Amino acid sequence: MAILNARIAKDAQMIFADSLSRLGTESAFTVLARAQALAAEGREIINLGIGQPDFQTPGHVVEAAIEALRDGHHGYTPANGILPLREAVAADLHRRHGVEVNPGNVLVVPGGKPTMFFAILMFGQPGSEIMYPNPGFPIYESVIRYTGATAVPMALHEDKGFAFSAEAVLDQITPRTRLIIVNSPANPTGGVTPRAEIDKLVTGLAAHPHVAVLSDEIYSQMLYGGREHVSLLQYPEIRDRLIVLDGWSKTYAMTGWRLGYAVWPDGAIDAATRLAINDHSCVNAAAQYAGLAALTGPQDAVEQMMAEFDKRRQVIVAALNDLPGLRCTDPAGAFYAFPNIEGTGLTAAQAQDLFLEKAGVATVAGTAFGAHGEGYLRLSYANSTENILKAIDRIRSVL
Repeated sequence: MAILNARIAKDAQMIFADSLSRLGTESAFTVLARAQALAAEGREIINLGIGQPDFQTPGHVVEAAIEALRDGHHGYTPANGILPLREAVAADLHRRHGVEVNPGNVLVVPGGKPTMFFAILMFGQPGSEIMYPNPGFPIYESVIRYTGATAVPMALHEDKGFAFSAEAVLDQITPRTRLIIVNSPANPTGGVTPRAEIDKLVTGLAAHPHVAVLSDEIYSQMLYGGREHVSLLQYPEIRDRLIVLDGWSKTYAMTGWRLGYAVWPDGAIDAATRLAINDHSCVNAAAQYAGLAALTGPQDAVEQMMAEFDKRRQVIVAALNDLPGLRCTDPAGAFYAFPNIEGTGLTAAQAQDLFLEKAGVATVAGTAFGAHGEGYLRLSYANSTENILKAIDRIRSVL
């Protein structure tokens, strides 16, 4: 019998659901794995690929998590997050955006991606359409296709500073459109959409009451040159169909803590909470107390980190514009430069591979963020100024 069972196991062929073949990935992690493999071979690799602050989580935030563990916070929490944290989120949004948010509409989740997944699962199915920024965060398109919905790209253009055009977005809406995803400040471009365009979008959406909006605002505190962040929470006319994504990963250098949140409208918060229960039950208890300390404690570390990012931004843009065949617009937010590389004669994938293999510099091809990313590369300046300049010199040597 044992021999028979072994033979059956050996001969068995798993049959996956068709939907799995439609699920994409995030190429930045593929580049990271290749960079780590080269480093293991003894190569010195400068990583400008991964979108992760190179700062430590503020000390008082770490201590809050340690204290929570020592105080016995080892069990399950409510599926939507501990009440003090949801209240702190509401207070923080009021402080930053001047809006009133009911803590009951806040759902704490493990990072930013669960909110994307939940929102797209709610509205995505065969026959429906979901609009998303392109070039944009690759998980948008991946999950849209996974649900069987039609992924409709909203093209972002260099000459517009990679801000979306409200007119172009509204022109693409059809009776099958169920959700529009917007992201400002944006990954991978660093683009920031000005208030005037957001005003036009919200005004135009009045004619399309069947369309919901997911506003990814994870970089909401990462802007430069005195620019303002315009949260869609500031528009009461769409609050009943608006989902806002934000969190701690970027602002507080807490990527590994896996902690994010979303504000859901009354008509969707119960469904989102039900998805959370089915997916992850609740978020790590100690991480939630760390998030509470981050929001309610001193913000000095955030200000210092942003000041340093701003310096690096100016350095990398100037250095990229000095390279043959490259030009780079000024990123208004986040911590990414998105240079145009068409003048090199290389495709995005070719440039990514050349710079990694020959120069020892990890970047991410613009096509990792959608078809409209061809001709571009994403470089993260979440690395030291010294490493940025060294990376640019290496790129220059292979160009």
